[in-house]
Amino acid sequence: MFTGIVEATGEVLAVTDDEGGRRIRVGAPFADLEHGQSISLSGACLTVEEFSDGEWMEFFLARETLDRTFFDALDVGGRVNLERAMPADSRFDGHIVQGHVDATAEVVGIEQEGDDWTFTFALPDSQRDYLVEKGSITVDGISLTVAARHDDRFDVAIIPTTYEETTLSEKSVGDPVHLEVDVVAKYVEQLC
Repeated sequence: MFTGIVEATGEVLAVTDDEGGRRIRVGAPFADLEHGQSISLSGACLTVEEFSDGEWMEFFLARETLDRTFFDALDVGGRVNLERAMPADSRFDGHIVQGHVDATAEVVGIEQEGDDWTFTFALPDSQRDYLVEKGSITVDGISLTVAARHDDRFDVAIIPTTYEETTLSEKSVGDPVHLEVDVVAKYVEQLC
């Protein structure tokens, strides 16, 4: 489980495609990596297969992961948001994030308002029932609050710290993002 509080961004250092999927190597500042550890890369929970502490970590992306994410278009030099799994004995900022990408969406608007930004994202039909104004949403692994919800899109307000310390500062209109809706909303739907 994750919180959606991005710890760092990492640069994609290598990409290798093979029959079963894709292997990626990402620069990582973490000095306490372990084989099999879960890391959120822009909201997708992946498993560390190889690493060099404080330098890089390597992941294998199965066909299922590539089909549900924009990682099939990820290339050397691209940047991803990084978060290690939440330890059970620490503060819980953000919200409950599983690292399961529910959908990809597109950035449809970016507007700077003083020191803040409003980002607007397309809202896929399959996710419309799970978003409410002032509810939680994860965009590229970032825990955000829905500022406004429309039929086919939603807005989030981005503060300077989030803008500067995540990959949002590198996004443009038309770019893809990963969405994970609030898991509590999915459970409520199933129970009802």
